[in-house]
Amino acid sequence: QVQLVESGGGLVQAGGSLRLSCAASGTPFSIRIMGWYRQAPGNQREMVARTTSGGSTIYADSVKGRFTISRDSAKNTVSLQMNTLKPEDTAVYYCYAFLSRDYWGQGTQVTVSS
Repeated sequence: QVQLVESGGGLVQAGGSLRLSCAASGTPFSIRIMGWYRQAPGNQREMVARTTSGGSTIYADSVKGRFTISRDSAKNTVSLQMNTLKPEDTAVYYCYAFLSRDYWGQGTQVTVSS
């Protein structure tokens, strides 16, 4: 059973930066896919960025050029550097992992004030 623990998040003004981190435990294997999703009030959960153990990454169009995902496959950790934040980035951000099935963190709130 994989457990995901997130850290980071908080309140920031528009144009500012935040960094989210996530550490996975409960498995001796390198997790194939890790990433970040977010859900704003009234919206569906959406993919923000994902990365594979092989180094491939994908980003939502809305965050390209502003967010950067990175991971340490040996440690099963993943981070999301968020720059030039906008009010529309406000959401609960969830760490995601896939190892035979989907796993989710509890979520961390990111609020961007205008």
